[in-house]
Amino acid sequence: MRSLSVKLTLAFLLVGLTGAVLVAFLIRRSTQREFDRLVLDQNQQSLVGILTSYYQETGSWKGVETAFRSGEMGPSGEHHGTRGDSRENLFMIAGADGRVVFGGNPSYKGKELSPANLEKGAPLKAGETIVGWLIFAPSLGRWEAGTPEGDFLVNVNRATYISAIVATCIALVLGGVMAYTMTRSLRELTAATKELTKGKLGAQVKVRSRDELGDLAVSFNQMSSELEHSNQLRRQMTADVAHDLRTPLSVLMGYTEAFTDGKLEATPEIFQVMHTEALHLNHLVDDLKTLSLAEARELPLNPQQISPGVLLSRVESTYRVQAEKQGISIRVELQPDMPDIEVDIERMAQVLGNLVSNALRYTPAGGEILLKAEQSEGKVKLIIIDTGTGIAAEDLPFIFERSYRGDKARQQREGETGLGLAIAKSLVEAQGGALDVESQVGAGTRFTLSF
Repeated sequence: MRSLSVKLTLAFLLVGLTGAVLVAFLIRRSTQREFDRLVLDQNQQSLVGILTSYYQETGSWKGVETAFRSGEMGPSGEHHGTRGDSRENLFMIAGADGRVVFGGNPSYKGKELSPANLEKGAPLKAGETIVGWLIFAPSLGRWEAGTPEGDFLVNVNRATYISAIVATCIALVLGGVMAYTMTRSLRELTAATKELTKGKLGAQVKVRSRDELGDLAVSFNQMSSELEHSNQLRRQMTADVAHDLRTPLSVLMGYTEAFTDGKLEATPEIFQVMHTEALHLNHLVDDLKTLSLAEARELPLNPQQISPGVLLSRVESTYRVQAEKQGISIRVELQPDMPDIEVDIERMAQVLGNLVSNALRYTPAGGEILLKAEQSEGKVKLIIIDTGTGIAAEDLPFIFERSYRGDKARQQREGETGLGLAIAKSLVEAQGGALDVESQVGAGTRFTLSF
């Protein structure tokens, strides 16, 4: 049995059947008990009077069955002299000594009943003297079919059994419907998963509920969309990297072919160009390796305690000359009594260098780059603020993705790989931090590293 729907249907059926049988049993027992009590309440008083009169007339219980049967009463109080045999199994008469003289199972005749059993019966008195006991004992016998009482119980039991059968059938139908409904989402998820395995990324399923299955469907849809998006980024990155690799390789191959054919004479200037293109290739390979290791959480790190001011001052010193050449002011601003942070110093220098280099690229002459350190909300924050051109709102959600290029023409012209911000974010997160960005076109950009 491999179908979950069948298993759930059978489970619902078993629960319904168990409940129906249990309820039917309890109703039958309860009805029998309450009916016996009704018969006792309606017949006991009249029987006590008849039996007491009989004893007073005869002076003994000999032949009491005649009086008992002739005085038999039905639930409504009418006489039923022909049905005394059924009553003999329900009423017993015990003498003053507690021995059974009439009624009940034949094996009880002459048996001495315990005081506890006698106390459950009604005393039969001649004057003030107890001469016997009338005891109601329905557990010793059953109502006979053909009597009103017997027919009533038969009809009640029949109705109870039919109700149990109907309830079981309803449980089977409802169980099947519920099982089908519950497993429909699972079947859709299975089909969508098979589509994913065939390479059809982005498959979506309908969210049919707000329970755990609904949460699973939502998670699947999100995963599928992210896989499709990641696949698109991977393809775009592959195309971009191939283009970036092709450009320096074409230059190198062109020069080497010219050297080989004797069409070009080697000069220091040409070798310098070839060396620059080789460095660009090496830089691209290093970026790809760093990004892959960081995302796989396999990047080797050497965390050390360092002051945020020392980190920012190091970056400021590195890029001060370049900033002055571009007519850009670069400065450091520190909050007093800043605590140290534990990071890989070289990796952090790479992150901050990427961010400052990016700020220099898009900040015009006369602008400013502020390197700031502050402590707030229990975190140390390193902030890089520039007064550059800013980033468009539609580009902000994607700037940390691999090879994303908001200004494709400019980046390709400047030989960028589009991996700088992706590497920065991966390196920060690998060290337990977070990197966020705020920007407004024409007003500048603010990168915040939180540790």
